[in-house]
Amino acid sequence: MTAGSYRICPLCEASCGLRIELHDGRVQRIRGEPDDPFSRGYLCPKALALKDLHDDPDRLRQPLVKRQGRLVPVSWNEAYAEIEVRLLPILREHGPDAVATVLGNPVVHRMGLLAYFPRLARALGTRNLFSASTLDQMPKQLSSALMFGHWFSVAVPDIDRSDFLLILGGNPLASNGSMWTVPDVRERLRALRQRGGRLVVVDPRHSETAAIADQHLAIRPGTDVFLLAALCATLFEEGRVQPGRLDEHLNGLEALRDFVQPYAPEQVAARCGLDAGAIRQLARDLAAAPRAAVYGRIGTHTTRFGTVNAWLVDALNVLTGNLDREGGAMFPKAPAFAANTLPGPAKGVRLGRRHSRVSGALEVNGELPITCLREEIQTPGPGQVRALISVAANPALSCPGGAALDAALGELDFMLSLDIYVNETTRHADVILPGRSALEVAHYDIAFSQLSIRNHARWSEALLPSEQPDDWEQLLLLSALVQGRDWRAPLAELDDAMLDEELARHLPEELRAPVRAALGDRPGPQRLVDLGLRLGPYGDAFGRRPEGLNLAQVRAAPAGLDLGPLQPRIPELLRTASGRIELAPAECLAERQALAAALDEPRPEWTLIGRRDLRSNNSWMHNLPLLAKGSERCTLQMHPDDARRLGLAEADCAWIEGAGDPLRVPVELSTTLRPGLVCLPHGWGHAGTPLRVAAQRPGVNFNALLSDRERDPLSGNAVLSGITVRIRPA
Repeated sequence: MTAGSYRICPLCEASCGLRIELHDGRVQRIRGEPDDPFSRGYLCPKALALKDLHDDPDRLRQPLVKRQGRLVPVSWNEAYAEIEVRLLPILREHGPDAVATVLGNPVVHRMGLLAYFPRLARALGTRNLFSASTLDQMPKQLSSALMFGHWFSVAVPDIDRSDFLLILGGNPLASNGSMWTVPDVRERLRALRQRGGRLVVVDPRHSETAAIADQHLAIRPGTDVFLLAALCATLFEEGRVQPGRLDEHLNGLEALRDFVQPYAPEQVAARCGLDAGAIRQLARDLAAAPRAAVYGRIGTHTTRFGTVNAWLVDALNVLTGNLDREGGAMFPKAPAFAANTLPGPAKGVRLGRRHSRVSGALEVNGELPITCLREEIQTPGPGQVRALISVAANPALSCPGGAALDAALGELDFMLSLDIYVNETTRHADVILPGRSALEVAHYDIAFSQLSIRNHARWSEALLPSEQPDDWEQLLLLSALVQGRDWRAPLAELDDAMLDEELARHLPEELRAPVRAALGDRPGPQRLVDLGLRLGPYGDAFGRRPEGLNLAQVRAAPAGLDLGPLQPRIPELLRTASGRIELAPAECLAERQALAAALDEPRPEWTLIGRRDLRSNNSWMHNLPLLAKGSERCTLQMHPDDARRLGLAEADCAWIEGAGDPLRVPVELSTTLRPGLVCLPHGWGHAGTPLRVAAQRPGVNFNALLSDRERDPLSGNAVLSGITVRIRPA
């Protein structure tokens, strides 16, 4: 009997600490860990589903290889031999760009995948790298990089000390925070209001978060950019711009003023569907609040002006003096893996180092837009993608133009998937390598500690044994394989070689041997985490700061270490070439003409937006009985007046038509929407897979309605919100 083993939840960005009770290798009870310095005992329904995920009979536990059109179980050696025989000839004959990789969002919850995938990418040498980042978050990463000099210098609301929080296009009560690691957000928002603070939500839908807000502004979808510009313009016009101590660190204040000047509230009110007086008052309230933060999320990022939206959110924080101050929008100081905490030259970021082969889309942060994947597979010529490696990804379901991408996947010469399920994407694979259960791997938060509302360092051990290779072991073997090396060599040799490469990248030659000795012979990511912690801002620097941090200390803490509240970090954080905040990036200013043209676009009869649900944020959660039970969630929400106009009643079906395939969906009447607006969740449409629970309620695929050619031209992010559609009764 093991009572109360500590575990960091891997199912969403909140990353809560759990206490899991086991008996004879089976989960008996899951509860929140009260001593976790970050999540303080909170857990949501998803955490309870870890048991379902571990026990799921549909979860793969053995490699599969496609034989005569069927995926059949094989040994691990047989699977790697198949990869060697099928993949290496493609690399030799067509070059590295003939192989593409695509990563799904579970990757950021797996330490081994995050730490070791870069090794595989370097070994492949391909420029065709895709991920789910260009489905929801790349605008924020790009705007942060342009303004502050690094892709992960993302300012997050310091919610526990704030007096005023403005949320645009986000629903943290459903998402548990997104690009903002904030466990128990409901209680934190309640505490904000109890101490006299205000919560204002801007969202086309009266969402779960809007329902508890002091004020809800039901903006028209896709017009956040005009509201944000109007708020900035009002601050300039009324003399309310007050950057405070940031004034000496700013470039571009006048250029920003010129950009937003045409968008006074009176100019944009009709387009936004809001009252001009309400917009002005919001700007005044924001400027007058003692400590305030503006936060924009997926509804603002998944639009034509996603990057401009993300930029203007932080511009508002700067103009009101709320960036990098307590209670405002602040920058976490992660204990490891955060480049903005390490010394180095300030050089900013480079954009457009290359373009996609077919449509010429810009590379951003090393990636191409995921909506380019289909055309890169189907368009002949040098550099055509002929093989794909997918890692915990399901783009056939999550990507616009899903049906066309599904067809394209069937045309590949070879496909390898690292995944725990046979899903809509991996069913096309020639080889599937399954990962371990979340309870069978150790974990350290590489990504989310860089987005957290409080600085912390936490480690959780693997709770259960497994005979399967760990994620990092699979990626090491694949790296050796694609380089033509002996993948049957002892794993320790391959891992030591990777560590030596990391040391060569980060340390001068005279320090590598003593550091290598100090890290010891522990397997896998443990040494990389220890290296990151010891060289990080709180680290012991391998003995030069004896009071500093190392992995042994973090592992010894039963529920992790509290490293304190967020602290001001400007100018130390800045990595721009100027060493200043670039308040008016040239790339954003170049959108001036397109923005002016969009102000006069006609209002469509029907507009579609997406929605999230706490129990079904990700498609693979639909196969877990605990989360799948309850009412039907894949419904088309519609205002009752619209339903009456179309002759529809609750649970009747309607046809919804867009740029792609039409969908037949049951209707759910809802007064949370204004007339003319309909709402459908992402991630459904399960078909042709052996996922038995998901197949009982397959739903429809939102992304089948969409074109894979619509994206924010700066970040390459897909346009998934504010879609013009047609509705008719079924």
